Amino acid sequence: MLLFKIINKKTQKFKYFLEMNRSQDWIEEARRELEAAKDLYNTNHNAWACFTCHQVVEKSLKGILEIFKNSIFGHNLVNLIKNVKKFVNVPKKIEDACFILNRYYIPTRYPDAYPSGVPAEMYNDSDASQALKLAEEVYNFARRFAK
Repeated sequence: MLLFKIINKKTQKFKYFLEMNRSQDWIEEARRELEAAKDLYNTNHNAWACFTCHQVVEKSLKGILEIFKNSIFGHNLVNLIKNVKKFVNVPKKIEDACFILNRYYIPTRYPDAYPSGVPAEMYNDSDASQALKLAEEVYNFARRFAK
């Protein structure tokens, strides 16, 4: 934490702000969600495992961005990884993982994403296994920065 002051040019009054680095919190939440994704996978909740892997990556990337004081709202992993690339070198496999996992944000949860059926019927063991592998790669990439 860093305490700093800003002077208002009109009133000449000081305001004190607390600058907090929450990167470790984002990364810790990503770690816990990765464990949850594994539990979902192990109990054959494949759609939810895929969605949770998206969440792991979202929080991992936000953890990196927090380090550089570039917090971004939103859930689009493609947008998040493009912003991360402004600050660090991102391996192609990490960027590719973001493009793949980005597809799991909405259709894993909403029946109207498909002409018929429910999301739970649209994702199989292979989908969830791949999602877990990719999410873990991005998480491991991100946690190197949040120390």
